[in-house]
Amino acid sequence: MDIQKLQRDIRALARERNAVILAHNYQRGEVQDVADISGDSLGLSMAAAKTDADVIVFCGVHFMAESAAILSPDKTVILPRMDAGCPMADMITADDVRRIREEHPGVPIVTYVNSSAEVKAESDICCTSANAVRVTRSVGAPTVYLTPDQNLAQWVARHTDQEVLYWKGYCPTHHRLRAEDVERTKARYPGAPFVAHPECRPEVLDLADAVKSTSGMIEWCREVDADTVIVGTETGLFHRLQKDSPHKTFVAPSDAMICPNMKLTSLEDVLEALETLENVVTVPEPVRARAVTALERMLAAGRD
Repeated sequence: MDIQKLQRDIRALARERNAVILAHNYQRGEVQDVADISGDSLGLSMAAAKTDADVIVFCGVHFMAESAAILSPDKTVILPRMDAGCPMADMITADDVRRIREEHPGVPIVTYVNSSAEVKAESDICCTSANAVRVTRSVGAPTVYLTPDQNLAQWVARHTDQEVLYWKGYCPTHHRLRAEDVERTKARYPGAPFVAHPECRPEVLDLADAVKSTSGMIEWCREVDADTVIVGTETGLFHRLQKDSPHKTFVAPSDAMICPNMKLTSLEDVLEALETLENVVTVPEPVRARAVTALERMLAAGRD
């Protein structure tokens, strides 16, 4: 496989199709390198909405492409691999959210953007891993219900006086990281700071010098006064970290921090998506209108 030729072909066809290529921070390095924009899930969708592209090729997972379709109803959104899903997003349904509302009347439902459009549509407000605390505080209620990530919810609960109820979903990749993995890595790299994603278990976050979203990790790693940094998130981020801070060493606390769904998309998939313009992701307008309201409420509350 000639990676450089594939990348040239993709860029040429993207120009011909007036397409913007988005790549999540967890994608393969060669896919990130061919993208117009790399970043976190919601940030990518927001950036794409501001472009004059006719086509959005989202190198990520299904809920991310849905978010792009929610924010850019006038653009064609393509997911190169339709089988690229998110186990955490699949752990809750719209019926589950309706049942939560029945069981907890009057309690605002805050939903992590790592969720389906249908789940967003049934929620009061959305949040990201970066602004979850701010959004939760913004609803002004003594009790809130966070879905679907239990680890993010427990992290939020540490930083607010509100009672935080939560759905018991989780990201399998982040949930796989154990405190003993971190302790063993810290012993191997004495003095190296540890930054973790809030999707990690509470006992892992207890060991962290900082808890950040993927975009927050990039900035934090750039600024931290250390030659070696232990990074507790999906290892796809290391490609971006190394490009951003080439003189630093980044260490994964576990070899298991790999999301198979995020690694499905290849350069060949991206090229085929541009050639065929198939694998279009759409959101029915009644669902889209309600989901975008939840996202707009989040933006009104402020985004870190």
